[in-house]
Parts: sequence; C-alpha cells; structure tokens
Amino acid sequence: MGVFYTGCTIVNPLARTRSARVPKLLIDTGSEYTWVPAPTLEKLGIKTEKKDVTFIMANGQQVTRNVGFAIIRLGKSFTIDEVVFAERGDLVLLGARTLEGLNLKVDLSSKKLVASGPLPAA
Repeated sequence: MGVFYTGCTIVNPLARTRSARVPKLLIDTGSEYTWVPAPTLEKLGIKTEKKDVTFIMANGQQVTRNVGFAIIRLGKSFTIDEVVFAERGDLVLLGARTLEGLNLKVDLSSKKLVASGPLPAA
C-alpha cells in the first residue's frame, strides 16, 4: 500500500477554543481508531471517557489505553470521533473511523487523502 502521513488539528469539543496541531500522523486504514499523544489530549482538557480499552497492536501484543472524544480537523473537513490517548512508543495514527467521518479516502497513486464523494443514504 505504501506509507504516508498527514497533519491535523485536534479540538476539545467542550471548549472549542482549545486546539493543537498534530503535524505528523500515519494514515492507517488498518487501525479503527485515531491515536494522539496523551500529553496533547491532556493539555487540551480532553477527558477520558473509556478507561483501559484493549487493543491488539500490529505485532500481536495486547495493550490497554484510555479513549476520549475530540474534533479532528483536516483542511476543510472535520469530524468528532473517539481518540486513543497514545503513550510513549505508540504510533500516532489517523484511523479508518476518522477517515470515514471526514469523508476522505486514500489515493494510493498520489499518496494523499481525497474526498470520498457523496455519502450513501438509505
């Protein structure tokens, strides 16, 4: 598939004046969740909503991390999603759920995110 990165802005949904730029996130469609460094989320006042959620890492190791809610902005697109409080040594990731919420998809030939187009409805 190839590897590429993007930057985004994380916003506290309860205090929208509190935001931080995350300059480099690995685009990872194999990860459901977006992983942001815990100190960044804590600095923004984003609270833990789910404690000790179990995740299986790419190497098969099981870890537990806390999860909170954040607004993720990427260019003109934005969504609210659950984000993982990433610890030291964890990758910083933009996951599949966030990509769906942003209505963006991976364009492998140009290694960038592009609009997914109209949203399906019932």
